[in-house]
Amino acid sequence: MRIAIIGQQDFGKAVLEAMLGRGDTVAGVFCAPEQPGTRPDPLRAAAQDRNVALHQLPSLKTDEACKALRALDVDLGVMAYVLQFVPQAFATVPRHGMIQYHPSLLPHYRGPSSINWPIIRGDVLTGLTIFRPTDGLDEGPVILQKQTPIGPDDTLGSVYFDRLFPMGVAALQEAADLVVSGNGNEIIQDEAQASYVGWCRGPEARINWHNHVDLVYNLIRGCNPAPGAWTTHDGKKLYIFDARKHPARRYSQVNGKPGAVTAIEGQSVLVATQGGQIELVRAKYDTGKKLPASQVCTEAGVEVGAVLGA
Repeated sequence: MRIAIIGQQDFGKAVLEAMLGRGDTVAGVFCAPEQPGTRPDPLRAAAQDRNVALHQLPSLKTDEACKALRALDVDLGVMAYVLQFVPQAFATVPRHGMIQYHPSLLPHYRGPSSINWPIIRGDVLTGLTIFRPTDGLDEGPVILQKQTPIGPDDTLGSVYFDRLFPMGVAALQEAADLVVSGNGNEIIQDEAQASYVGWCRGPEARINWHNHVDLVYNLIRGCNPAPGAWTTHDGKKLYIFDARKHPARRYSQVNGKPGAVTAIEGQSVLVATQGGQIELVRAKYDTGKKLPASQVCTEAGVEVGAVLGA
């Protein structure tokens, strides 16, 4: 089939390579312009390397964008990690319209950071949806869905890079075939089941050591590797990435008030919280590098008895 890819970053690049690899014609790529000082967009670079027509437009809501897409004469538009708003005037240009990837089981977790929040909230199941884009936020008819479990120690990185990323690339190919062949079965989303989430950024990633150990651990998992759960020491941020959970039932007692460093052992640091302790395995202090937690804390002057986040 003849397609246009609208997207960016590594996921967009992977979709481009997969479509080309199976023999589809990628007539053009629409990729958001890079911000000054940021790394080159992998999708943009891949399109240029393969001599695919590239459009980097500041907005897809213009006549210029519609004209550029129309000139490509494509069967389908494939949206692979798109942060720009795609209006219906643009989405309906291809002969079979467009399909879009979203990393949640819609209508649950509409909006950004839809991988972080299920982990942070302790869900045991997530997935992906390929759907028709509309002017509403992730509200279009569903073409197909795929599920994947969230294990008790899964992180944002493991759920996305190990599963939702490769599953999404394959699902977009499957959905493209269904739509262009006329065999797709589109299901309207149940608005009564809909939920919306915003960005998981710095303010949302701050650790409250007074929360239960399960909630603290889920926050750390759901923010690893980005944006990175954090606490403070001596007025600076201490980011926590890899960690382990130790419920209080494994100890005769938990010494120290919430946030107190109870031990520095080997490469790890133990911190008290409600109902147990969190073992910090890998961390970063302020603008430093990610290192073993004990090394980071030693260099930051964190000692046993120090209270983080105070």
